[in-house]
Amino acid sequence: MMIAFLGPPGAGKGTQAKLLASELHVPHLSTGDMLRAAVKARTPLGVEVEGFMTAGKLVPDRLVLGLLRERLRAPDTAGGCLLDGYPRNVAQAEALREFLPLDRVLYFDLPEQELLPRLTERRSCPTCGTIYNLRSHPPKHAGHCDRDGAELIHRPDDRLEAVRTRLQVYQGETAPVLEYYRAKGLLRTIPAGGSVEEVRAAIRRALA
Repeated sequence: MMIAFLGPPGAGKGTQAKLLASELHVPHLSTGDMLRAAVKARTPLGVEVEGFMTAGKLVPDRLVLGLLRERLRAPDTAGGCLLDGYPRNVAQAEALREFLPLDRVLYFDLPEQELLPRLTERRSCPTCGTIYNLRSHPPKHAGHCDRDGAELIHRPDDRLEAVRTRLQVYQGETAPVLEYYRAKGLLRTIPAGGSVEEVRAAIRRALA
């Protein structure tokens, strides 16, 4: 099954995508994670996209699409996959349709007043990728990951100025994708303000 998770940054797509991918035994493909890994590894692509990501701007379509095409050639995607945060605009949706038809698109709906604290108070483990929130899900030991003890980081794209830019970009470029998939009968809306289990139950209903 080919499923895309869409919604504003901070709506909880990544958490739910990992849970569902494990349940369905398919890979969870986050273009954001793939791009951050490229930046960390200082690959040619990573160097090219670093400036866009630090400023909270969308990475050009040609770069993201090339990365995704390469990943989808791997054997583990033959039985399906979960796309996390992609496509981000209608042009990407059209390009994706050429080589990966989607079965369902889930939209995580969360008001902006809830998104800002989720993002600006988020801290990440650079080693294992675990995400914390200083208000709702703080680490047991301040500043350090519960799993491996690594010092948590405040990603540049989670700082207030970048977050506001990311939300503006989302509204301008990503929101029209919802209408694109709604017109095709693929879109289902997931209220993303509840607990992890409440959101997970809503996802199951949307896929039933």
